[in-house]
Amino acid sequence: MNLAMIRIGHGYDVHRFSDVFLEDKPLKLCGLVLPEQRSLLAHSDGDVVLHAVCDAVLGGIGGGDIGEHFPDTDATFAGEDSGKLLRQVLVLAEQKGLKPINVDVTVIAQVPKLAPHRTAMTARLAELLALDPGTVNIKATTTEGLGYIGREEGIACHCVMLLGAES
Repeated sequence: MNLAMIRIGHGYDVHRFSDVFLEDKPLKLCGLVLPEQRSLLAHSDGDVVLHAVCDAVLGGIGGGDIGEHFPDTDATFAGEDSGKLLRQVLVLAEQKGLKPINVDVTVIAQVPKLAPHRTAMTARLAELLALDPGTVNIKATTTEGLGYIGREEGIACHCVMLLGAES
């Protein structure tokens, strides 16, 4: 493997919960709608995991950040499916001769509990990234009741991704 073509990207995102459940904006993580009566406030669909993953890809290719590519001032992206945004970011990586090798995600949320959804979330993220599920890791943690996340005001996510030259 050509080590000159190995890159690491890091992504981070956070979104606040809406005070009420919004029928048109169900809680989505990793491109999946979770059976929760919560909504995240965001210009797009608010999928904090996919937003962090997009930023990790962009970081690895030296491509700026998600806000530069999909600004919240552009009505085109209002309510947009974050899976679609990720596909566009992956095209940018491909144009630079890079693709994801593995991904490690940490979701920080007091609610909802993600353990029941982790297998499905991993499978969906692997599918979106065209990776073997064994190269995708999703962890969840709480803040033990501390801060805005502990007060159940929102969700945050970190993502680290290794990208390499396409073979």
